[in-house]
Amino acid sequence: MKKLSFKLGMLFFIFILLIESMLFFFLYFGIVSEKVKDETSGLLIRGISHRDVLEKKLDSVTVRHVALMESEAEADVIITDENLKVIDSSNEISSKQYQIMKNSKAIEFSHHGLILEARWKTEPYIVTVNPININNTLEGYVFMFLPTGTIRNMVNELTYYFLFMGFISIIFTFITIFFLSKFITAPLLEMKRATQELSKGDHQVQLYVNRDDELGELAKAIQLLADELKHLKQTRNEFLSSISHELRTPLTYIKGYADIVNKKSITNEQRYEYMKIIQEEASRVALLVKDLFELAKMDENEFKIQKEAVSLQSYLEQLVTKFRPAYESQAVQLILDFPKKDIEVSIDPTRFGQVIHNLLDNALKHSGTNTSVTLSVNYSDSQVSIIINDEGEGIPHDEVHHIWERLYRVEKSRSRATGGSGLGLAIVKKIIEKHDAIISVDSKLGEGTTFTIELKR
Repeated sequence: MKKLSFKLGMLFFIFILLIESMLFFFLYFGIVSEKVKDETSGLLIRGISHRDVLEKKLDSVTVRHVALMESEAEADVIITDENLKVIDSSNEISSKQYQIMKNSKAIEFSHHGLILEARWKTEPYIVTVNPININNTLEGYVFMFLPTGTIRNMVNELTYYFLFMGFISIIFTFITIFFLSKFITAPLLEMKRATQELSKGDHQVQLYVNRDDELGELAKAIQLLADELKHLKQTRNEFLSSISHELRTPLTYIKGYADIVNKKSITNEQRYEYMKIIQEEASRVALLVKDLFELAKMDENEFKIQKEAVSLQSYLEQLVTKFRPAYESQAVQLILDFPKKDIEVSIDPTRFGQVIHNLLDNALKHSGTNTSVTLSVNYSDSQVSIIINDEGEGIPHDEVHHIWERLYRVEKSRSRATGGSGLGLAIVKKIIEKHDAIISVDSKLGEGTTFTIELKR
């Protein structure tokens, strides 16, 4: 049998059976030993009691009285003189009893009495003897004989009861372990079924997770995995759908205008205009593929950051200088607000430049004429804040948290007018995270947007 429930049940069963067997063993022999000890001690005490009576008055009447006292009891009493000659007995004396008394002649007896025979398993009697001493003179003996058949019957009954109770306890243990193993393995089997469904691509898995034990923690982990796989599948499908749409649109333009360009009926000016559109759309596809490649490397952890100490003021001035002509061409003012003290930061100049380039490019695309974009720096002992603030159209409040998602655009109708792949901010967030930094956004519709990067010093 390879089932876990069977193996677990058998393991529990053998373990508990061993414990029960040991307990029954020690309990059984303890009770038997105690019972035999009680019978032997009781026999010796009764012999001492008879001896004490006879020491007070040793005559035929007293002897007969002692013999009659034991005549209806299980034990036999035999009273002898100092030479072991029988004076009286409670019952007829057997040859075995004579033999035992005869063999006791060579034994030194204490006044406290002596157990002559205690082997109840093999001998017919348990035997005790008590000497009768009057005025320090030995006058006789009191022999007590208890048939061992009575003890063996008692032990046999006790054995029967122990075997019966052992059998009942084994059955009860087996039933308990059966249900216990089912109770433990049932959730595991359910989790196995869930993982098999996950492996087949079915992520609609629901497990019982309201348990405060290790099985509950495992169920929660599998449920979390299922939910994450479901979300990942949904995200992947949405991503592929968006990618196909993003590629289909420019490719449709390229194919359509390429067909038109091949017509002989158009003028050179029209052909030039259409070729320019084809070039723009090809650049758009190239940008999309480039950004996708960047994200793929980030997802596969092939994306490395090479940090170095950089003077932040000169670094940002160079970036602003490159962007200023583009801003001036659209009548947007680009302002760099830097503190008097230069600051040194540890960044990857190329990758971090990609972040600033993307944010300034986005600010320019969404800013109107005669507005301004401010790149400012604040610092403290523990961090440096780089803030890019524009006076553009802003982002609706309910869409702010979506801007980091891949291929997400706030206004879908403006995607072609403003350009971009819709992957820029997703790349920005990845690069910032690689720098162990934080980027946040605050935006008000119609007033502008502020991006804040917080770098550790």
